[in-house]
Amino acid sequence: MKISSIVARRQIVGISAGCLLGGMAMGIAAAPLAAAAPDCSPAGVNTTVSSVTGSAEQYLAGHPDANQVVMAAYGQPAPQAASSLRGYFTAHPNEYYDLRGILAPIGDTERQCNVAALPPNLESAYHQFMAG
Repeated sequence: MKISSIVARRQIVGISAGCLLGGMAMGIAAAPLAAAAPDCSPAGVNTTVSSVTGSAEQYLAGHPDANQVVMAAYGQPAPQAASSLRGYFTAHPNEYYDLRGILAPIGDTERQCNVAALPPNLESAYHQFMAG
């Protein structure tokens, strides 16, 4: 896999994770996941991020409206992006829950391995999205 492909996928995950940069005004109850010990090696963490990224890309490809909002937000200033994404995902909570579930393994890996799995510029957006 090419480095540019990995970077592009991480950007999409970051965009998805950053959907609610200001935090969404929804109460979210995370579904418990089967707790298998993650592979905490650098390659294992990379595999998790790549897998999650692929799933997020696939989900967004199947949800063109969500994909359009997410891609548009990537080029907007943070407050405008947060507002656009918050508005979209507030109106489409099932898509928010779906993406949140798709992205959850990154947080699981980070907690269980005590690592930051995403680049610093995406890490904050990811945690804000997951905090809901």
